[in-house]
Amino acid sequence: MAGGAHFDGGTTKDYPGKLTGFVLLTCIVAATGGLIFGYDLGISGGVTSMNPFLKKFFPSVYRKETADTSTNQYCKFDSQLLTAFTSSLYLAALVASFFASYLTRKMGRKFSMLAGGIIFFAGAALNGGAKDVGMLIAGRILLGIGVGFANQSVPVYLSEMAPARYRGMLNMSFQLMITIGILIANLVNFGTNKIAGGWGWRVSLALAAIPAAIVTVGSLFLPDTPNSLIDRGHDDAALNMLRRICGTNDVEEEYKDLVVASNESKKIKHPWANILKRKYRAQLTVAIMIPFFQQLTGMNVIMFYAPVLFKTVGFGANASLYSAVIIGVVNVIATFVSIATVDRFGRRTLFLEGGTQMFICQLIVGTMIAIKFGTTGEADIPKWYAILLVLIICVYVAGFAWSWGPLGWLVPSEIFPLEIRSAGQAITVSVNMFFTFGIAQAFLAMLCHLKFGLFYFFAVWVFIMNGFIYYLLPETKNVPIEDMAIVWKKHSFWGRFIDDDQDNNGKPPHTPEV
Repeated sequence: MAGGAHFDGGTTKDYPGKLTGFVLLTCIVAATGGLIFGYDLGISGGVTSMNPFLKKFFPSVYRKETADTSTNQYCKFDSQLLTAFTSSLYLAALVASFFASYLTRKMGRKFSMLAGGIIFFAGAALNGGAKDVGMLIAGRILLGIGVGFANQSVPVYLSEMAPARYRGMLNMSFQLMITIGILIANLVNFGTNKIAGGWGWRVSLALAAIPAAIVTVGSLFLPDTPNSLIDRGHDDAALNMLRRICGTNDVEEEYKDLVVASNESKKIKHPWANILKRKYRAQLTVAIMIPFFQQLTGMNVIMFYAPVLFKTVGFGANASLYSAVIIGVVNVIATFVSIATVDRFGRRTLFLEGGTQMFICQLIVGTMIAIKFGTTGEADIPKWYAILLVLIICVYVAGFAWSWGPLGWLVPSEIFPLEIRSAGQAITVSVNMFFTFGIAQAFLAMLCHLKFGLFYFFAVWVFIMNGFIYYLLPETKNVPIEDMAIVWKKHSFWGRFIDDDQDNNGKPPHTPEV
Protein backbone atom coordinates (compact mmCIF):
# COMPACT_ATOMS: atom_id res chain seq x y z
CA MET A 1 0.00 0.00 0.00
CA ALA A 2 1.74 3.14 1.13
CA GLY A 3 5.41 3.77 0.53
CA GLY A 4 6.12 1.82 -2.65
CA ALA A 5 9.63 1.13 -3.85
CA HIS A 6 11.56 -0.13 -6.85
CA PHE A 7 12.16 -3.80 -7.45
CA ASP A 8 14.42 -5.84 -9.69
CA GLY A 9 11.69 -7.17 -11.95
CA GLY A 10 10.57 -3.77 -13.24
CA THR A 11 9.77 -0.20 -12.29
CA THR A 12 6.80 0.70 -10.10
CA LYS A 13 5.62 3.86 -8.43
CA ASP A 14 7.43 5.09 -5.36
CA TYR A 15 4.80 6.57 -3.07
CA PRO A 16 5.92 8.84 -0.22
CA GLY A 17 5.55 7.53 3.29
CA LYS A 18 7.33 5.85 6.17
CA LEU A 19 6.77 3.23 8.83
CA THR A 20 4.79 5.16 11.43
CA GLY A 21 4.09 4.11 15.00
CA PHE A 22 0.40 4.07 14.14
CA VAL A 23 0.91 1.50 11.36
CA LEU A 24 3.22 -0.64 13.50
CA LEU A 25 0.81 -0.75 16.43
CA THR A 26 -2.19 -1.36 14.16
CA CYS A 27 -0.51 -4.27 12.41
CA ILE A 28 0.61 -5.85 15.69
CA VAL A 29 -2.94 -5.69 17.06
CA ALA A 30 -4.38 -7.12 13.83
CA ALA A 31 -1.77 -9.87 13.76
CA THR A 32 -3.05 -11.20 17.08
CA GLY A 33 -5.61 -12.96 14.91
CA GLY A 34 -2.87 -15.54 14.44
CA LEU A 35 -2.89 -16.36 18.15
CA ILE A 36 -6.09 -18.37 17.94
CA PHE A 37 -4.79 -20.48 15.05
CA GLY A 38 -1.42 -21.03 16.70
CA TYR A 39 -2.86 -21.86 20.11
CA ASP A 40 -5.06 -24.50 18.58
CA LEU A 41 -2.22 -26.01 16.56
CA GLY A 42 -0.19 -26.41 19.74
CA ILE A 43 -2.93 -27.42 22.13
CA SER A 44 -4.42 -30.23 20.03
CA GLY A 45 -1.36 -32.44 19.94
CA GLY A 46 -0.71 -31.85 23.64
CA VAL A 47 -4.09 -32.90 24.96
CA THR A 48 -4.19 -35.96 22.69
CA SER A 49 -1.02 -37.19 24.41
CA MET A 50 -2.56 -36.81 27.90
CA ASN A 51 -3.73 -40.15 29.28
CA PRO A 52 -6.74 -38.74 31.23
CA PHE A 53 -8.01 -37.13 28.02
CA LEU A 54 -7.56 -40.34 26.03
CA LYS A 55 -9.14 -42.42 28.79
CA LYS A 56 -12.28 -40.25 28.88
CA PHE A 57 -12.90 -39.63 25.18
CA PHE A 58 -10.86 -42.25 23.30
CA PRO A 59 -10.67 -45.28 25.60
CA SER A 60 -9.79 -47.70 22.79
CA VAL A 61 -6.67 -45.69 22.01
CA TYR A 62 -5.80 -45.53 25.69
CA ARG A 63 -6.22 -49.30 26.10
CA LYS A 64 -4.12 -49.99 23.02
CA GLU A 65 -1.40 -47.68 24.31
CA THR A 66 -1.24 -49.18 27.80
CA ALA A 67 -2.12 -52.84 27.27
CA ASP A 68 0.98 -53.98 25.42
CA THR A 69 4.31 -52.20 25.58
CA SER A 70 5.50 -54.16 22.56
CA THR A 71 2.80 -52.76 20.29
CA ASN A 72 4.13 -51.49 16.98
CA GLN A 73 5.14 -47.88 17.73
CA TYR A 74 4.10 -46.72 14.26
CA CYS A 75 0.50 -47.81 14.80
CA LYS A 76 0.11 -47.18 18.51
CA PHE A 77 -2.02 -44.04 18.14
CA ASP A 78 -3.84 -44.91 14.91
CA SER A 79 -7.47 -43.89 15.51
CA GLN A 80 -9.74 -42.16 13.03
CA LEU A 81 -11.92 -40.84 15.85
CA LEU A 82 -8.90 -39.32 17.56
CA THR A 83 -7.75 -37.61 14.38
CA ALA A 84 -11.32 -36.44 13.71
CA PHE A 85 -11.10 -34.46 16.96
CA THR A 86 -8.07 -32.60 15.63
CA SER A 87 -8.98 -32.26 11.97
CA SER A 88 -12.69 -31.33 12.30
CA LEU A 89 -11.61 -27.75 13.06
CA TYR A 90 -9.95 -27.36 9.68
CA LEU A 91 -12.93 -28.59 7.71
CA ALA A 92 -15.08 -26.04 9.50
CA ALA A 93 -12.50 -23.32 8.77
CA LEU A 94 -12.58 -24.26 5.09
CA VAL A 95 -16.34 -23.69 4.83
CA ALA A 96 -16.24 -20.57 6.99
CA SER A 97 -13.61 -18.90 4.79
CA PHE A 98 -16.09 -18.55 1.92
CA PHE A 99 -18.63 -16.77 4.11
CA ALA A 100 -15.82 -14.66 5.54
CA SER A 101 -14.85 -13.59 2.01
CA TYR A 102 -18.26 -12.00 1.46
CA LEU A 103 -18.27 -10.27 4.85
CA THR A 104 -14.70 -9.05 4.41
CA ARG A 105 -15.55 -7.35 1.14
CA LYS A 106 -18.94 -5.95 2.13
CA MET A 107 -18.37 -4.99 5.76
CA GLY A 108 -14.62 -4.60 6.06
CA ARG A 109 -11.66 -6.68 7.23
CA LYS A 110 -12.03 -5.84 10.93
CA PHE A 111 -15.60 -7.14 11.06
CA SER A 112 -14.41 -10.61 10.03
CA MET A 113 -11.75 -10.50 12.74
CA LEU A 114 -14.38 -9.56 15.33
CA ALA A 115 -16.71 -12.36 14.22
CA GLY A 116 -13.85 -14.86 14.26
CA GLY A 117 -12.84 -13.93 17.79
CA ILE A 118 -16.37 -14.23 19.18
CA ILE A 119 -17.05 -17.61 17.55
CA PHE A 120 -13.67 -18.99 18.64
CA PHE A 121 -14.45 -17.89 22.21
CA ALA A 122 -17.69 -19.89 22.14
CA GLY A 123 -15.85 -22.96 20.86
CA ALA A 124 -13.28 -22.70 23.65
CA ALA A 125 -16.04 -22.63 26.27
CA LEU A 126 -17.73 -25.68 24.76
CA ASN A 127 -14.49 -27.67 24.59
CA GLY A 128 -13.47 -26.78 28.14
CA GLY A 129 -16.76 -28.14 29.46
CA ALA A 130 -17.04 -31.12 27.08
CA LYS A 131 -18.79 -34.21 28.45
CA ASP A 132 -18.54 -36.48 25.42
CA VAL A 133 -16.90 -36.74 21.99
CA GLY A 134 -19.87 -35.11 20.25
CA MET A 135 -19.62 -32.02 22.45
CA LEU A 136 -15.87 -32.00 21.94
CA ILE A 137 -16.12 -32.04 18.16
CA ALA A 138 -18.94 -29.46 18.17
CA GLY A 139 -16.62 -27.12 20.04
CA ARG A 140 -13.88 -27.83 17.52
CA ILE A 141 -16.20 -26.86 14.69
CA LEU A 142 -16.89 -23.49 16.33
CA LEU A 143 -13.15 -23.01 16.78
CA GLY A 144 -12.72 -23.81 13.09
CA ILE A 145 -15.25 -21.20 12.04
CA GLY A 146 -13.37 -18.63 14.11
CA VAL A 147 -10.06 -19.62 12.53
CA GLY A 148 -11.60 -19.43 9.05
CA PHE A 149 -12.78 -15.86 9.60
CA ALA A 150 -9.49 -14.71 11.13
CA ASN A 151 -7.23 -16.37 8.57
CA GLN A 152 -9.27 -14.94 5.71
CA SER A 153 -9.18 -11.35 6.91
CA VAL A 154 -5.95 -10.78 8.84
CA PRO A 155 -3.36 -11.39 6.07
CA VAL A 156 -5.32 -9.19 3.65
CA TYR A 157 -5.65 -6.47 6.30
CA LEU A 158 -1.92 -6.50 6.97
CA SER A 159 -0.97 -6.41 3.28
CA GLU A 160 -3.30 -3.46 2.65
CA MET A 161 -2.25 -1.52 5.73
CA ALA A 162 1.52 -1.97 5.39
CA PRO A 163 3.83 0.24 3.29
CA ALA A 164 5.17 -1.77 0.35
CA ARG A 165 8.79 -1.70 1.49
CA TYR A 166 7.74 -3.05 4.91
CA ARG A 167 4.88 -5.29 3.80
CA GLY A 168 6.80 -8.53 4.20
CA MET A 169 7.91 -7.70 7.72
CA LEU A 170 4.51 -6.51 8.91
CA ASN A 171 2.53 -9.28 7.24
CA MET A 172 4.79 -11.85 8.84
CA SER A 173 3.68 -10.62 12.24
CA PHE A 174 0.64 -12.85 11.59
CA GLN A 175 2.87 -15.92 11.38
CA LEU A 176 4.81 -14.67 14.40
CA MET A 177 1.59 -14.63 16.40
CA ILE A 178 0.83 -18.15 15.18
CA THR A 179 4.19 -19.35 16.47
CA ILE A 180 3.71 -17.51 19.77
CA GLY A 181 0.30 -19.14 20.09
CA ILE A 182 1.89 -22.55 19.51
CA LEU A 183 4.57 -21.88 22.10
CA ILE A 184 2.06 -20.68 24.69
CA ALA A 185 -0.05 -23.79 24.05
CA ASN A 186 2.97 -26.05 24.54
CA LEU A 187 3.81 -24.33 27.83
CA VAL A 188 0.18 -24.61 28.95
CA ASN A 189 0.12 -28.33 28.11
CA PHE A 190 3.37 -28.87 29.97
CA GLY A 191 1.87 -27.25 33.06
CA THR A 192 -1.66 -28.69 32.95
CA ASN A 193 -0.36 -32.22 32.42
CA LYS A 194 0.99 -32.03 35.99
CA ILE A 195 -2.41 -31.17 37.52
CA ALA A 196 -3.49 -33.92 39.92
CA GLY A 197 -6.91 -35.35 39.24
CA GLY A 198 -6.55 -35.67 35.48
CA TRP A 199 -8.55 -32.57 34.52
CA GLY A 200 -5.64 -30.54 33.19
CA TRP A 201 -6.80 -31.08 29.60
CA ARG A 202 -9.92 -29.01 30.40
CA VAL A 203 -7.73 -26.08 31.38
CA SER A 204 -5.71 -26.42 28.18
CA LEU A 205 -8.81 -26.37 25.99
CA ALA A 206 -10.67 -23.67 27.94
CA LEU A 207 -7.71 -21.27 27.94
CA ALA A 208 -8.22 -20.86 24.19
CA ALA A 209 -10.75 -18.25 25.30
CA ILE A 210 -7.89 -15.90 26.21
CA PRO A 211 -6.45 -15.46 22.70
CA ALA A 212 -10.03 -15.28 21.43
CA ALA A 213 -10.74 -12.40 23.82
CA ILE A 214 -7.54 -10.63 22.71
CA VAL A 215 -8.57 -10.83 19.05
CA THR A 216 -12.15 -9.77 19.79
CA VAL A 217 -11.22 -6.74 21.88
CA GLY A 218 -8.34 -5.76 19.58
CA SER A 219 -10.54 -5.78 16.48
CA LEU A 220 -12.93 -3.28 18.09
CA PHE A 221 -10.18 -0.66 18.08
CA LEU A 222 -8.71 -1.34 14.64
CA PRO A 223 -9.24 1.15 11.80
CA ASP A 224 -10.33 -0.10 8.39
CA THR A 225 -7.79 -0.09 5.58
CA PRO A 226 -7.99 2.70 2.96
CA ASN A 227 -8.62 0.04 0.29
CA SER A 228 -11.63 -1.31 2.16
CA LEU A 229 -13.00 2.15 2.98
CA ILE A 230 -12.84 3.29 -0.65
CA ASP A 231 -14.37 0.03 -1.84
CA ARG A 232 -17.32 0.61 0.51
CA GLY A 233 -17.82 4.26 -0.49
CA HIS A 234 -16.10 6.05 2.42
CA ASP A 235 -13.71 8.12 0.29
CA ASP A 236 -13.05 10.97 2.74
CA ALA A 237 -12.34 8.57 5.59
CA ALA A 238 -10.02 6.61 3.29
CA LEU A 239 -8.04 9.75 2.38
CA ASN A 240 -7.65 10.71 6.03
CA MET A 241 -6.62 7.16 6.93
CA LEU A 242 -4.04 7.10 4.12
CA ARG A 243 -2.50 10.34 5.41
CA ARG A 244 -2.33 8.89 8.90
CA ILE A 245 -0.74 5.67 7.67
CA CYS A 246 1.89 7.43 5.55
CA GLY A 247 2.66 10.13 8.08
CA THR A 248 2.35 12.80 5.37
CA ASN A 249 -0.34 14.77 3.52
CA ASP A 250 1.35 14.04 0.18
CA VAL A 251 -0.79 11.02 -0.65
CA GLU A 252 -2.87 12.28 -3.59
CA GLU A 253 -1.18 10.08 -6.20
CA GLU A 254 -1.54 6.90 -4.18
CA TYR A 255 -5.10 7.81 -3.23
CA LYS A 256 -6.02 8.27 -6.90
CA ASP A 257 -4.54 4.87 -7.74
CA LEU A 258 -6.55 3.25 -4.95
CA VAL A 259 -9.72 4.92 -6.26
CA VAL A 260 -9.00 3.63 -9.77
CA ALA A 261 -8.49 0.12 -8.40
CA SER A 262 -11.73 0.40 -6.43
CA ASN A 263 -13.69 1.60 -9.45
CA GLU A 264 -12.43 -1.38 -11.41
CA SER A 265 -13.34 -3.60 -8.47
CA LYS A 266 -16.92 -2.32 -8.39
CA LYS A 267 -17.40 -3.33 -12.03
CA ILE A 268 -16.91 -6.91 -10.95
CA LYS A 269 -20.25 -8.28 -9.78
CA HIS A 270 -19.13 -11.89 -9.52
CA PRO A 271 -15.53 -12.08 -8.24
CA TRP A 272 -15.70 -15.86 -7.98
CA ALA A 273 -16.35 -16.10 -11.71
CA ASN A 274 -13.91 -13.33 -12.55
CA ILE A 275 -11.04 -14.99 -10.73
CA LEU A 276 -11.22 -17.86 -13.23
CA LYS A 277 -10.39 -15.60 -16.15
CA ARG A 278 -7.18 -16.19 -18.09
CA LYS A 279 -5.55 -12.94 -16.95
CA TYR A 280 -5.72 -14.11 -13.32
CA ARG A 281 -4.30 -17.57 -14.08
CA ALA A 282 -0.99 -16.81 -12.37
CA GLN A 283 -2.50 -15.52 -9.12
CA LEU A 284 -5.07 -18.32 -8.95
CA THR A 285 -2.39 -20.96 -9.47
CA VAL A 286 -0.16 -19.50 -6.78
CA ALA A 287 -3.11 -19.05 -4.37
CA ILE A 288 -3.85 -22.77 -4.73
CA MET A 289 -0.37 -24.24 -4.89
CA ILE A 290 1.30 -22.25 -2.08
CA PRO A 291 -1.09 -23.42 0.69
CA PHE A 292 -1.22 -26.89 -0.87
CA PHE A 293 2.55 -27.18 -0.71
CA GLN A 294 2.66 -25.55 2.74
CA GLN A 295 0.75 -28.48 4.21
CA LEU A 296 2.87 -31.04 2.38
CA THR A 297 6.04 -29.76 4.02
CA GLY A 298 4.92 -31.93 6.95
CA MET A 299 5.28 -29.06 9.42
CA ASN A 300 1.73 -29.08 10.73
CA VAL A 301 2.06 -32.81 11.27
CA ILE A 302 5.07 -32.10 13.49
CA MET A 303 3.17 -29.39 15.40
CA PHE A 304 -0.08 -31.40 15.68
CA TYR A 305 1.55 -34.53 16.96
CA ALA A 306 4.94 -33.47 18.34
CA PRO A 307 4.15 -34.85 21.82
CA VAL A 308 2.75 -38.05 20.30
CA LEU A 309 5.69 -38.34 17.92
CA PHE A 310 8.24 -37.89 20.68
CA LYS A 311 6.41 -40.35 22.89
CA THR A 312 6.54 -42.78 19.97
CA VAL A 313 10.31 -42.49 19.58
CA GLY A 314 11.00 -43.12 23.24
CA PHE A 315 10.32 -39.99 25.30
CA GLY A 316 8.09 -40.21 28.35
CA ALA A 317 4.84 -38.25 28.54
CA ASN A 318 6.32 -35.22 30.33
CA ALA A 319 9.52 -35.32 28.29
CA SER A 320 7.54 -35.37 25.04
CA LEU A 321 5.65 -32.22 26.04
CA TYR A 322 8.92 -30.61 27.07
CA SER A 323 10.37 -31.41 23.64
CA ALA A 324 7.34 -29.78 22.03
CA VAL A 325 8.07 -26.63 24.05
CA ILE A 326 11.62 -26.62 22.67
CA ILE A 327 10.25 -26.83 19.14
CA GLY A 328 7.88 -23.95 19.91
CA VAL A 329 10.78 -21.75 21.02
CA VAL A 330 12.73 -22.56 17.85
CA ASN A 331 9.64 -21.73 15.80
CA VAL A 332 9.30 -18.27 17.35
CA ILE A 333 13.00 -17.38 17.10
CA ALA A 334 13.24 -18.48 13.48
CA THR A 335 10.17 -16.43 12.57
CA PHE A 336 11.98 -13.33 13.83
CA VAL A 337 14.79 -14.20 11.39
CA SER A 338 12.26 -14.19 8.57
CA ILE A 339 10.77 -10.88 9.66
CA ALA A 340 14.24 -9.30 9.67
CA THR A 341 15.24 -10.61 6.23
CA VAL A 342 12.15 -10.94 4.00
CA ASP A 343 12.18 -7.37 2.68
CA ARG A 344 15.95 -7.45 2.23
CA PHE A 345 16.55 -10.80 0.55
CA GLY A 346 13.09 -11.32 -0.92
CA ARG A 347 10.47 -14.05 -0.89
CA ARG A 348 12.14 -16.41 -3.36
CA THR A 349 15.44 -16.60 -1.47
CA LEU A 350 13.75 -17.54 1.80
CA PHE A 351 11.47 -20.04 0.07
CA LEU A 352 14.36 -21.83 -1.64
CA GLU A 353 16.75 -21.83 1.32
CA GLY A 354 14.08 -23.02 3.74
CA GLY A 355 12.88 -25.69 1.33
CA THR A 356 16.38 -27.07 0.89
CA GLN A 357 16.90 -27.14 4.65
CA MET A 358 13.61 -28.98 5.22
CA PHE A 359 14.34 -31.49 2.45
CA ILE A 360 17.66 -32.49 4.01
CA CYS A 361 16.17 -32.73 7.49
CA GLN A 362 13.25 -34.90 6.37
CA LEU A 363 15.69 -37.35 4.80
CA ILE A 364 17.78 -37.47 7.98
CA VAL A 365 14.78 -37.92 10.32
CA GLY A 366 13.32 -40.66 8.11
CA THR A 367 16.66 -42.46 8.00
CA MET A 368 17.21 -42.18 11.76
CA ILE A 369 13.77 -43.63 12.48
CA ALA A 370 14.32 -46.35 9.87
CA ILE A 371 17.61 -47.38 11.48
CA LYS A 372 16.07 -47.81 14.93
CA PHE A 373 12.49 -48.89 14.23
CA GLY A 374 12.84 -50.49 10.82
CA THR A 375 9.52 -51.85 9.57
CA THR A 376 8.59 -53.61 12.81
CA GLY A 377 8.07 -50.39 14.75
CA GLU A 378 9.69 -51.86 17.83
CA ALA A 379 12.90 -50.51 19.37
CA ASP A 380 14.54 -49.05 22.43
CA ILE A 381 15.82 -45.55 21.72
CA PRO A 382 18.99 -44.42 23.53
CA LYS A 383 18.70 -41.01 25.13
CA TRP A 384 21.46 -39.51 22.97
CA TYR A 385 19.73 -40.76 19.83
CA ALA A 386 16.40 -39.23 20.84
CA ILE A 387 18.10 -35.91 21.62
CA LEU A 388 19.83 -35.93 18.23
CA LEU A 389 16.47 -36.60 16.57
CA VAL A 390 14.91 -33.63 18.35
CA LEU A 391 17.82 -31.40 17.26
CA ILE A 392 17.36 -32.38 13.61
CA ILE A 393 13.63 -31.72 13.89
CA CYS A 394 14.43 -28.29 15.37
CA VAL A 395 16.61 -27.48 12.35
CA TYR A 396 13.71 -28.56 10.15
CA VAL A 397 11.29 -26.37 12.12
CA ALA A 398 13.63 -23.38 11.76
CA GLY A 399 13.72 -23.87 7.99
CA PHE A 400 9.94 -23.86 7.84
CA ALA A 401 9.56 -20.92 10.23
CA TRP A 402 11.62 -18.54 8.09
CA SER A 403 10.23 -19.72 4.75
CA TRP A 404 7.03 -21.63 4.05
CA GLY A 405 5.42 -20.73 7.37
CA PRO A 406 5.15 -16.95 7.05
CA LEU A 407 5.51 -16.77 3.26
CA GLY A 408 2.62 -19.18 2.81
CA TRP A 409 0.36 -16.42 4.16
CA LEU A 410 2.24 -13.38 2.89
CA VAL A 411 2.57 -14.14 -0.82
CA PRO A 412 -1.07 -15.09 -1.56
CA SER A 413 -2.35 -12.05 0.35
CA GLU A 414 -0.28 -9.56 -1.67
CA ILE A 415 -0.70 -10.79 -5.27
CA PHE A 416 -4.40 -10.19 -6.03
CA PRO A 417 -5.95 -6.97 -7.39
CA LEU A 418 -8.65 -5.42 -5.20
CA GLU A 419 -11.64 -6.72 -7.16
CA ILE A 420 -10.83 -10.37 -6.43
CA ARG A 421 -8.65 -10.00 -3.32
CA SER A 422 -11.20 -11.30 -0.81
CA ALA A 423 -12.14 -14.20 -3.07
CA GLY A 424 -8.47 -15.00 -3.66
CA GLN A 425 -7.70 -15.03 0.06
CA ALA A 426 -10.74 -17.25 0.67
CA ILE A 427 -9.35 -19.73 -1.85
CA THR A 428 -5.96 -19.64 -0.11
CA VAL A 429 -7.52 -20.29 3.30
CA SER A 430 -9.87 -23.00 2.03
CA VAL A 431 -7.07 -24.86 0.23
CA ASN A 432 -4.88 -24.53 3.31
CA MET A 433 -7.59 -25.85 5.59
CA PHE A 434 -8.65 -28.64 3.23
CA PHE A 435 -5.17 -30.07 3.09
CA THR A 436 -4.57 -29.38 6.79
CA PHE A 437 -7.72 -31.42 7.40
CA GLY A 438 -6.63 -34.16 5.03
CA ILE A 439 -3.09 -34.45 6.36
CA ALA A 440 -4.24 -34.30 9.99
CA GLN A 441 -6.88 -36.95 9.37
CA ALA A 442 -4.51 -39.21 7.45
CA PHE A 443 -1.25 -38.73 9.36
CA LEU A 444 -1.59 -41.42 12.02
CA ALA A 445 -2.84 -43.95 9.46
CA MET A 446 -0.04 -42.96 7.08
CA LEU A 447 2.51 -43.35 9.89
CA CYS A 448 1.08 -46.79 10.62
CA HIS A 449 1.32 -47.93 6.99
CA LEU A 450 4.22 -45.95 5.51
CA LYS A 451 6.24 -46.10 8.73
CA PHE A 452 9.53 -44.22 8.38
CA GLY A 453 8.73 -43.79 4.68
CA LEU A 454 6.28 -41.03 5.68
CA PHE A 455 9.18 -38.64 6.16
CA TYR A 456 10.56 -39.53 2.73
CA PHE A 457 7.06 -38.88 1.36
CA PHE A 458 7.16 -35.31 2.66
CA ALA A 459 10.77 -34.88 1.49
CA VAL A 460 9.73 -35.64 -2.10
CA TRP A 461 7.02 -33.00 -1.90
CA VAL A 462 9.47 -30.44 -0.53
CA PHE A 463 11.73 -31.12 -3.50
CA ILE A 464 8.81 -30.57 -5.90
CA MET A 465 7.72 -27.33 -4.25
CA ASN A 466 11.24 -25.95 -4.48
CA GLY A 467 11.02 -26.44 -8.23
CA PHE A 468 7.68 -24.64 -8.33
CA ILE A 469 9.12 -21.64 -6.52
CA TYR A 470 12.25 -21.53 -8.67
CA TYR A 471 10.45 -21.59 -12.01
CA LEU A 472 6.99 -20.11 -11.39
CA LEU A 473 7.07 -17.58 -8.54
CA PRO A 474 8.35 -14.08 -9.39
CA GLU A 475 9.86 -11.83 -6.72
CA THR A 476 7.27 -9.53 -5.12
CA LYS A 477 9.29 -7.67 -2.50
CA ASN A 478 8.89 -3.87 -2.35
CA VAL A 479 6.13 -3.81 -4.99
CA PRO A 480 3.05 -1.67 -4.15
CA ILE A 481 0.10 -4.01 -3.83
CA GLU A 482 -1.96 -2.26 -6.52
CA ASP A 483 1.00 -2.41 -8.96
CA MET A 484 1.57 -6.15 -8.57
CA ALA A 485 0.31 -6.87 -12.09
CA ILE A 486 3.61 -5.59 -13.49
CA VAL A 487 5.42 -8.48 -11.82
CA TRP A 488 3.25 -11.07 -13.54
CA LYS A 489 3.41 -9.31 -16.89
CA LYS A 490 7.22 -9.40 -16.85
CA HIS A 491 7.44 -13.06 -15.86
CA SER A 492 8.71 -15.31 -18.66
CA PHE A 493 5.90 -17.85 -18.20
CA TRP A 494 2.95 -15.99 -16.69
CA GLY A 495 3.30 -12.97 -18.99
CA ARG A 496 1.77 -14.93 -21.86
CA PHE A 497 -1.58 -15.00 -20.01
CA ILE A 498 -1.87 -11.20 -19.89
CA ASP A 499 -2.66 -9.12 -22.99
CA ASP A 500 -0.01 -6.61 -24.01
CA ASP A 501 -2.38 -3.66 -23.63
CA GLN A 502 -3.78 -4.69 -20.25
CA ASP A 503 -2.62 -5.22 -16.72
CA ASN A 504 -4.47 -7.54 -14.35
CA ASN A 505 -7.16 -4.97 -13.70
CA GLY A 506 -8.12 -4.92 -17.35
CA LYS A 507 -6.93 -1.33 -17.85
CA PRO A 508 -3.78 0.21 -19.37
CA PRO A 509 -0.85 -0.29 -17.00
CA HIS A 510 0.70 2.53 -15.03
CA THR A 511 3.28 4.53 -16.88
CA PRO A 512 6.33 4.54 -14.61
CA GLU A 513 7.63 7.91 -13.63
CA VAL A 514 11.25 8.64 -14.49
